[in-house]
Amino acid sequence: MPIALVVEDESHIRGFVRAALEAEGWTVFEADTVQRGTVEAATRQPDLLVLDLGLPDGDGCEVIRSVRSWSSVPLIVLSARSDESEKIRALDAGASDYLTKPFGVGELMARVRASQRNHRRAGDVPAAAETVVRVGDVEIDRAARLVRKGGEAVHLTPREWGLLSVLLANAGRVLTHRQLLLSVWGPAAAGQSHYTRIYMGNLRRKLETNPAQPDFLLTENAVGYRLVLDR
Repeated sequence: MPIALVVEDESHIRGFVRAALEAEGWTVFEADTVQRGTVEAATRQPDLLVLDLGLPDGDGCEVIRSVRSWSSVPLIVLSARSDESEKIRALDAGASDYLTKPFGVGELMARVRASQRNHRRAGDVPAAAETVVRVGDVEIDRAARLVRKGGEAVHLTPREWGLLSVLLANAGRVLTHRQLLLSVWGPAAAGQSHYTRIYMGNLRRKLETNPAQPDFLLTENAVGYRLVLDR
C-alpha cells in the first residue's frame, strides 16, 4: 500500500485526514512538529506528504525545504493561512498544492489524486532500482526497507533502521548525538548519548567489514556521526 505522512499539530485534523486517506487504501503515519515531520519523512520515505505550516516548533516550510532536498514526492499544504503571499511562499518552497482550512474530504482526496497523476506524468516516480543505495558491498533498498551485505539479507531492528535512514537522508553531513537522539528516539531521550553509541556499534557490526575501522559509518569525535557514500 502507498504510504502517506501527515504533519499536523491539531489532533482532530490529523484524525480527519488519516481516516480519509485510509479509506482510499493509504498507510498513514503522523507527526505533529517540524522536527518529527522531517525525521518521519526521511525514515518513512512516503509517497505523499500532507502538512500544516503553523507547527509548534517552527514553520512547515522547513519541512518542505528539507524534503525537497532529496525527494520530489507530492506534498500538499493544509493551512488556515489564506493570504496569497503565504501560498506563494509554500509553493516556492516546493509544495505541490495548497488547501485552505476548513476543507472537505472530497476536495482533499481530489487534490491527492491529482497530485499523484501529475507526479506519474512528470516521470518523477523512481524506479525500484533508483531507490537502492550501494556503499561498498552494502545495498540499502529504501523502498523495500531491506539491507543486504555481500548479497545476504541483514536484519535491522526498527531503531537501527531509523538511525541508518536518518544518516542516509543526510549523507555527508555530520549529525550530532542530540540531533540523532531527537530524530530516532524523540525528545525524552535527548540526553541519552549512549543510545547512539550502542546502536551505531550494532550497525557497524552488521554492515562494516571492519567495525573497528569503519569505511562509511564514521565518528566525528565528541560531536556525532556521519555516513559517507564515497571515500
